Amino acid sequence: MSSEPRRAVVVGASSGIGEALARRLAADGYEVGLCARRRGRLVDIGNELPTKAYVAKLDVTDAEDAREGFFDLVEAMGHVDLVFLNAGVGYENRSLDWERERQTVETNVLGFTALAVAASRQFERQGDGRLVGISSLAAHMADGNAASYHASKAYVSRYCDGLRYRVQHLDADIGVTTIEPGFVDTDLAGGDLWLCSPETAADQIVAAARRGKRHAYVTKRWRVVAWLVALLPDLVKRRLFS
Repeated sequence: MSSEPRRAVVVGASSGIGEALARRLAADGYEVGLCARRRGRLVDIGNELPTKAYVAKLDVTDAEDAREGFFDLVEAMGHVDLVFLNAGVGYENRSLDWERERQTVETNVLGFTALAVAASRQFERQGDGRLVGISSLAAHMADGNAASYHASKAYVSRYCDGLRYRVQHLDADIGVTTIEPGFVDTDLAGGDLWLCSPETAADQIVAAARRGKRHAYVTKRWRVVAWLVALLPDLVKRRLFS
């Protein structure tokens, strides 16, 4: 068996689900690449991990700089087995404040796409790897209070689908996992129903990735809500989400 350590990159690792993912992966023996805007916070987290940590200050709203930073990090790490794209923002914004809409799209759509493409290229060069895109249950519905957030998460889910279909035609062992959390106890939590901790979310996300799952809800019970929302007529949705 190869003695090469397993390695993972977590984008958005400075708090919440991303931090919990980094800690869970390190506990499982992975060397971890930590990416976010707050380098000092990443250094603190890295110093607490039981395995080797690599730190990269990375702002996904600057797509080209983020891609360059990602490739520099991967070069320092060598082979990367898993990439978790977890960076995201979300606001209630019924007034359609442009700055908040712009930031949501730049982070959740443009930034996500830039790094999803970068990770895909890296895996193609290696011949293997798994991309894990952190979307949201919000991908299954629209909301008048947070139109850009829900739309951006629908984009993440569908983009992951497209990448998954694409890799079927490649001569490489590459996988794509879409994660759609419900309410997780982070700054982005939108409610208390079935609220789970970041640690519980991280446990389920890592388990889904390591099992090679194509799609997973976190926690699993949220699949029932997604199914029910799909059955609702538009008139009911307008009343619920206006």
